[in-house]
Parts: sequence; structure tokens; C-alpha cells
Amino acid sequence: MSYLLVPLLFLSAVILFSSFFTVKQQTAAIIERFGKFHSVRTSGLQMKLPIVDKIVARVGLKIQQLDVIIETKTLDDVFVKLKVSVQYVVLREQVYDAFYQLEYPHEQITSFVFDVVRAEVPKMKLDDVFVKKDDIAIAVKGELQQYMSVYGYDIIKTLVTDIDPDAQVKQAMNRINASEREKIAAQFEGDAARILIVEKAKAEAESKRLQGMGIADQRREIARGLEESVEVLNRVGINSQEASALIVVTQHYDTLQSLGEETNSNLILLPNSPQAGSDMLNNMVASFTASNMIGETMKKQKKEIAAKKKTDNQ
Repeated sequence: MSYLLVPLLFLSAVILFSSFFTVKQQTAAIIERFGKFHSVRTSGLQMKLPIVDKIVARVGLKIQQLDVIIETKTLDDVFVKLKVSVQYVVLREQVYDAFYQLEYPHEQITSFVFDVVRAEVPKMKLDDVFVKKDDIAIAVKGELQQYMSVYGYDIIKTLVTDIDPDAQVKQAMNRINASEREKIAAQFEGDAARILIVEKAKAEAESKRLQGMGIADQRREIARGLEESVEVLNRVGINSQEASALIVVTQHYDTLQSLGEETNSNLILLPNSPQAGSDMLNNMVASFTASNMIGETMKKQKKEIAAKKKTDNQ
């Protein structure tokens, strides 16, 4: 009898220990009794009837992600591949529906993503696909949420994580972008060149204005100096014509002297003969004399005209 008692005790211990099991956090265990659903057990230490009850599955309650790659055509006949990431979770209250009603949930989700994307993208041009990718994601989530909630799945978020057009299309887009940037760069360079030309013209105008003011001031000072020189010469008995002639001759010889001091000068003063100073003086005196005679004649004529008008009025 003792030999039979030991195996029975051992078998009882095994059966007893097999009655207990643990369920991890964020996990649900589905128990069937004789092949029929019995209960859903959540995290912690749990107990089941040995031999009668069986753990048929452990369903994860964490957020899961399914990546779906779809190739479709846009409104402007460009083939493009989209990668849509679907984040979903099994509802704790609907573990039974999630396990028993859907055989392959991943395939079901993938089919709905294909259906929605191939319905939305052909309505858009390629550029709009990049701009409105959030609209595509929202449409996918709305469709999935409506369908999958019945089977115990909650769609947390859908994301369009990649848009990959055909290689030739991408090269064309890059060329277009490069051309646009070159156009903008050329416009900026043109604006910069135009600004430089305008500023240079302003600088030249200001320089010439200042140069003109300097020349005017110089001539004004020369005239003032000549006037003072004529006054000094008048005090010693030299009249204005003789004084002017003397000043001109003096400046002529001063110019010749300064030219002689410059060894590398290519300037030629014409006329520069010895008689040039005398001829210049004679010409100036004759010019002054003729000018004075013309002035006296005009004054005389004005007086005669004034006297005639006075006589006529009387």
C-alpha cells in the first residue's frame, strides 16, 4: 500500500500545482472548459480546474503597430508607394470578440488600409499627397475605427510615415526644385547687382557734386586773390588793364616753371615760344581797350536815347 501512496501523492501534487497559473501585466488569458469558452483571466495569480480547463490563448493588451505598404496611382498618373502605420489595441472588455470573431486581424486591418488609401490617393495630385498626408491618415483611421471596434479593437492612431514616388519622378521633382532655387538665386543676384549700380551712381554723383563745389570754391578764391592783387597794383599807379595783363603773364611763366620741374610730365603748353608772353599781353591789352570802347559807346547811346525820350515827353 505504501508503494501506491507515493505515486498518488505525487500525482495529486502535480494536479494541484497545475491548477494555478499566472498572467502577465497587460495580458489576458482565455480559458476554455471542454473546448467551450469559459472565462477571461487578467494579470496576477489565477486558478483553473485541472484537466477540465485549458488556457487556449494569451491576448496582449499593449498598443501594437502594423505597417502596411501600398502602391497606388495619383490623379496625375504617378505611381507612388505609401507606408501607413496603424497603432491599435485590444479592448480589455472585448477580449472575447477580438479572439473569437477575427481569425487574422492583421490581414483584416491591411485590407481596410488598402481599400481606403486606394480610394483617397487617386483623387489627389502627387504634390497634394505630400501636403494632405494627414487627411489620408484620418480617413484610414475613421474607416478602421468604425469596422474594428465591433471586434474589440480600438484604433489609436494611423500615420502616413513614408511617401515614395517612382525614382524618375523624384529626380524630376529634384530638378524642378533646383531650377526654382536657381531662379530665386538669380533674382537675388540681379537685385544685388542693381543695388550696387545704383549706389555706385549715387556715389559718383555725390563725388562730382563735391568736386564741383571744390572747383567753384577754388575759382572763387582765385578770383578773390586776383581782385586783391589788382587793388594792390592800383595803389602803386598801375591801372586795371595793366595789372590784369601783368598777372596773366606772371601766371604764364609760373606754369612754365612748374612744367619744367616735373621730369616725367607729358603735358605740352601751346604756345610756348619766347614771344608767347608778349603776344598774350598785347592781345589782352587790345581786348581790354576794345571792350572799354564798346562799353563807352553803349553808355553814350543809352544817354542819347534817354535824352530823346525826355524831349519827346515834353
